[in-house]
Amino acid sequence: MKIALPVSGGMLCMHFGHCETFAIVEVDENNSVIKGREDVVPPPHEPGLLPRWLAEKKVDMIVSGGMGQRAQSLFSQSGIKVVTGAPPESPEKIIDQFLKGTLVTGANVCDH
Repeated sequence: MKIALPVSGGMLCMHFGHCETFAIVEVDENNSVIKGREDVVPPPHEPGLLPRWLAEKKVDMIVSGGMGQRAQSLFSQSGIKVVTGAPPESPEKIIDQFLKGTLVTGANVCDH
């Protein structure tokens, strides 16, 4: 499974469309381990582009602090599961919590 996390300053960016990079983390769900991480610079932000771009990178899920409803719908149409309301932590900490089933999410911090 590949999980994408928007990152700025080494931490989860609270809005996926305003990040410096995406950490694309490959995980082995059966053994609850991180298999690898690739940091990639996204193309310039424009509506609808990031769901297609991440789908091309074979991403299965995106974890974000916040994301608008339209973007969530586009990710869903691309077969990418969306988790919003994640805390501003390091990608490794978020993935570790996800794999352990202890990731606590709050409100979607995006209002559009």
